[in-house]
Amino acid sequence: MSVSVSRTMLQRLPELIELQRLAEHGAKRFVKVEELVTVEHGDVSLPVLAFEFGNQDPRAPVFFLTGGVHGLERIGTRVILSYLNTLVNLATWDDSTRDLLERVRFCVLPIINPVGMYLGRRSNGNGVDLMRNAPIEADTSGRVSIAGGHRISNKLPWYRGVAGAPMEKESLALVKYFEEKFAKAESVIALDMHSGFGAVDRLWFPYARTAQPFPNIKEVYQLIHNLDTVYPHHIYKVEPQSASYTTHGDLWDYIYERRANVKGSTFIPLTLELGSWSWIKKNPRQIFSALGIFNPVMPHRTSRILRRHLHLLDFMLRAAAAPKSWVQGHGVLSRPEDLERLAKARWYSDQAA
Repeated sequence: MSVSVSRTMLQRLPELIELQRLAEHGAKRFVKVEELVTVEHGDVSLPVLAFEFGNQDPRAPVFFLTGGVHGLERIGTRVILSYLNTLVNLATWDDSTRDLLERVRFCVLPIINPVGMYLGRRSNGNGVDLMRNAPIEADTSGRVSIAGGHRISNKLPWYRGVAGAPMEKESLALVKYFEEKFAKAESVIALDMHSGFGAVDRLWFPYARTAQPFPNIKEVYQLIHNLDTVYPHHIYKVEPQSASYTTHGDLWDYIYERRANVKGSTFIPLTLELGSWSWIKKNPRQIFSALGIFNPVMPHRTSRILRRHLHLLDFMLRAAAAPKSWVQGHGVLSRPEDLERLAKARWYSDQAA
């Protein structure tokens, strides 16, 4: 795994250079690095990298952290890098971190769309929005805007790709990695890092394609109950993604539906959508920059964001290592029907009405 470090690469994709350094620093002891696919664009060839920490038993519970699906949303990848740096350095001397990693498998894809990030655009090199690229359709009873995915032209944002065509290399790499690596895992929490919607930080769970309740709503309720209990003053607005908008082609809806037949395993895909409108409100001039719409520009705000979400990632890693606390509903109510009732009252009260 190696990318030539040119001045252009340092300017356009410093995150990938930092990932290389992190791999070289930690691989000998406790980090396994794998190149899933190489994506080419012009004379540039860039890898999609996976980092694996902790327990390598294929049955072990998993925390799967991803970012960089949209090339403009660099701040999500930078938050991941900040957490990886913390974890790698803690593991060199902290016994409790090492003990935690013995109980959980922690897998990370920090940049799923390296060409998009290199070019400074949302889509990949083919003009396809990877998070609209899966062969899954939104519920026709709901209203889906052009931002929810279209097939008009790759010159427009949110382009899904040609109908019936294979998925893009990057999308396929994510799906293949998930299905091959986690086929036997007893439980999986996935967290995908994004930015750009709203003025608050949202923690979304499925679905993106429909407003119908998520089948694992009981487990989501228990997981979020634990988050609320551990961090009662947390900043996240937790809701189904469909409460904000619905989309075609969502990769996590697609992966979830394909995994539905795996019995005895629980999968909770979450999205952290960092609310970039608050950064624009504080610094309106950055709206004139494509990167400024999705990322903090001022250095002190960037530093604050890189600190702000470390506790959430640490919570998710710990929760993944203790699946009984959210899979079986320990600590709230003993009956699954009570959990489902509470979850629907919290997140689907409009439907109940």
